[in-house]
Amino acid sequence: MNPPEECARCPARGKCPVYLAVSSGTVRYAPSGLGPALDENLGEQPCDTDSQPHPDEGRPPPLEAAPVSWKSVGPCKSRREPPGAVAEPCAGEEAPGEEGPAAAQLAVSRLRSSSVEIREKGSEFLKEELHKAQKELKLKGEECERLSKVREQLEQELEELTASLFEEAHKMVREANMKQAASEKQLKEARGKVDTTLFAEFQAWRESPTLDKSSPFLDRVYREDVGPCLDFTMRELSALVRTAVEDNTLTIEPVASQTPPTVKVATVEYGSTTTCALSGLARACRHRIRLGDSESHYYISPSSRARITAVCNFFTYIRYIQQGLVRQDAEPMFWEIMRLRKEMSLAKLGFFPQEA
Repeated sequence: MNPPEECARCPARGKCPVYLAVSSGTVRYAPSGLGPALDENLGEQPCDTDSQPHPDEGRPPPLEAAPVSWKSVGPCKSRREPPGAVAEPCAGEEAPGEEGPAAAQLAVSRLRSSSVEIREKGSEFLKEELHKAQKELKLKGEECERLSKVREQLEQELEELTASLFEEAHKMVREANMKQAASEKQLKEARGKVDTTLFAEFQAWRESPTLDKSSPFLDRVYREDVGPCLDFTMRELSALVRTAVEDNTLTIEPVASQTPPTVKVATVEYGSTTTCALSGLARACRHRIRLGDSESHYYISPSSRARITAVCNFFTYIRYIQQGLVRQDAEPMFWEIMRLRKEMSLAKLGFFPQEA
């Protein structure tokens, strides 16, 4: 015979739903004061040694309830459980298995609400910033467009000014070339028309320059230009002026308008600023002449001054040639003398600059 085996306290402990629920934690076991009595009633029953082993043998023994006093864990106030009853959730209290999903759903809902609010505020802020950036970009674009137009306008004006300056420069060069060509043409024509006799006389005088009238060249100039230009109405004074010009002792001075003139002349009618001492004509005399070291002054008209000045310019140039101060070829010297002779002819005819 097999040795006696220890019998289980509950014959249906392997299939009892209460046991399974308590052992898995689904239902909480609340012990009451009837525990000891229940234990006594549920004491061990003698096992039949001849019976077959129970199918639940070998499983872990059931949990034994410890005798503890009941304490409410919920917010219930008016409900009271009888002794030995299983605790049930109070009104408004969720079962332990249902508390987690509800709280998580509530938390997720709150999180979603906060997320939506944050997203909306962030979207509004981004829209405002985007609007500001677009506005600033538009202003910068307009400014860039304005500056671009100003630059294009300045470039166009600069190109037009440059083209105008080049055109004006080319025009001036072209006109200068034309004038030079015309002058050279006139010079060649004039040189072709030069009296060979007169030029030969000048070359002969240039070889030994002198102021003596015996030279054919100076004799011609005295006879054709100097004599007629210094031939005034007052013969005696005209001769004195001619001698002073030849000796280079004649002085021409402007008249001071603030002091009345006092002139020592042969007659009283030549002693005022309204009568020319050489021509005897009533003219406004703004200059006076002095002959040599004499203290006498003679008031002359602008026409008389122009005639005297033209002759003085001629004698000054031939004196430079005589002294060797003019270093040119014979032909340029000759043409300069021709120009001075032309001035004497014009002054003799009454053509003179207005400032004279």
